[in-house]
Amino acid sequence: MEHFVVSARKYRPQTFKDVVGQQAITNTLLNAIENNHLAQALLFTGPRGVGKTTCARILSKMINSDGSETGDEDFAFNIFELDAASNNSVDDIRSLTDQVRIPPQVGKYKVYIIDEVHMLSQAAFNAFLKTLEEPPKHCIFILATTEKHKIIPTILSRCQIFDFKRITVKDAKEYLKYIAEEQGINAEDDALHIIAQKADGAMRDALSIFDRVVSFSGKDLTRQAVTENLNVLDYETYFESTDFILENKIPDLLLQFNRTLSKGFDGHHFIAGLASHFRDLLVSKTPETIELLEVGDETKQKYLDQSKKASQDFLLQGINLANECDLKYKSSKNQRLLIELCLMQLASITFDGEKKNSRHFIIPASYFQKKGVKPVPVTLPNKTNTQAVAVEAKAVTPTASTASQANQPVKIELNQGSKRASGLSLKSLKLKREHQIKQMDVVVDEENLPTEPFTEDDLIKVWNEFIVILQKDGKHNLASILSIDRPKVKGTVVYLEYPNATNKIELDRNQYDLMFYIRKSLSNFDISLSISVNEEMEKKYAYTDLDKFEKLKDKNPNIDLLRKTFDLDI
Repeated sequence: MEHFVVSARKYRPQTFKDVVGQQAITNTLLNAIENNHLAQALLFTGPRGVGKTTCARILSKMINSDGSETGDEDFAFNIFELDAASNNSVDDIRSLTDQVRIPPQVGKYKVYIIDEVHMLSQAAFNAFLKTLEEPPKHCIFILATTEKHKIIPTILSRCQIFDFKRITVKDAKEYLKYIAEEQGINAEDDALHIIAQKADGAMRDALSIFDRVVSFSGKDLTRQAVTENLNVLDYETYFESTDFILENKIPDLLLQFNRTLSKGFDGHHFIAGLASHFRDLLVSKTPETIELLEVGDETKQKYLDQSKKASQDFLLQGINLANECDLKYKSSKNQRLLIELCLMQLASITFDGEKKNSRHFIIPASYFQKKGVKPVPVTLPNKTNTQAVAVEAKAVTPTASTASQANQPVKIELNQGSKRASGLSLKSLKLKREHQIKQMDVVVDEENLPTEPFTEDDLIKVWNEFIVILQKDGKHNLASILSIDRPKVKGTVVYLEYPNATNKIELDRNQYDLMFYIRKSLSNFDISLSISVNEEMEKKYAYTDLDKFEKLKDKNPNIDLLRKTFDLDI
């Protein structure tokens, strides 16, 4: 049987041009060699399988090459590879420093490649410092590591550092495609893409997975074969799940999840993948961000088609629900139930859309349809912040005399409910106030609202009546605020001045009740409120002890007589 060489060794790059995904580093090294500007101590750092050791070997050959050597010359006498994981003692470093002094037998440089250099002990690092800082002219050190943070700063400061990046899915897929063509393998684009994704940025891992899948499927490499061999959830599972969610098919969705578990997949992996799928659909909705999709062209079209079915609000809410389930998964005692509950919530987001739309009307749309009247939409805030409002719809029963008025608008009067839900934040209070103001204006026929004339005395009388009502209800703070200034009327605008902004804000929050009472009592719905802050009033109401006494004396002159009789101090 012929000896099999794995693809990671068989297709190891022999020149910098063959290195995948590290063009910035290879170009820098090439320019350094051409310009004779190469440092004597280099540190190659980055994830596994991205080409650190390969680049070190190619660099070692290039600096010793003068063009006269044969093609298979590897300068083995000049290149020394040391595994720091197994040679990490002080004695190993001392042996290395003793060899450094000997010039090369062939070529110009002796190159020492120390792999996994972070495994050296603290004493070995210290023994290596002097040699690394001032090596002989014929010696170059190339250190390689996956964990740069474990190397002491004194070593880092003596090296020229090159950070190798992860291989992108696109670059890894293109290289796998080249290898498949070299081996005469017919590979689907999506199959290679899944392998590249599974490798997680490591080209060596991608080649190992490629060999394994080829051994399983032979010369025809399909997406189905790859997903079956690697035991990964392919895109079709998530596309099908999303279709069930959008169509509110909860039973089909739960059955599909059960089939996924029966194939040996982890529920945590499923829900995390579903969140990523929603993210990809969200990315697909905007042409500017579609390049963020790391998928094949055929799969990209599927994402585009499905993204048109899902709204942005649904995708954002779906990502949030799936992410919450992902975070709770490890701490949950019933993990399957947690995911099934999440799936049912996802499938219920768009459930019964007709009923959900009807909540935007104070009176159901069906009522207006019978009357031939177009309903007025109202945007409601959160349920916890919504004030309970009783709605009375007064409509005339169609008769012979009113048949001609069948198409006339229906007037809606809003009455304040007896129970109110208090807000728990400034934002909720603001939403509540905005909603109340909107409710004041929700009238189908605005032209027939009463606008009877009134005087300032009429307003003062109604104003004082409302203050009495507030005091009976225990709302003494609001009652005292309304008593600070006497309202002034110009036309239909009621003007108020307050000593500080706090009073203005408090009245703003509660102006719905006040204005509703005044408008209804005076039968004038054109009345509006204008509130301003007067800093002079603020000074006026910031009493000193003497100011307080003078105020009391104005109200009751006998107080001054009392002070003089008993010779009291203020």
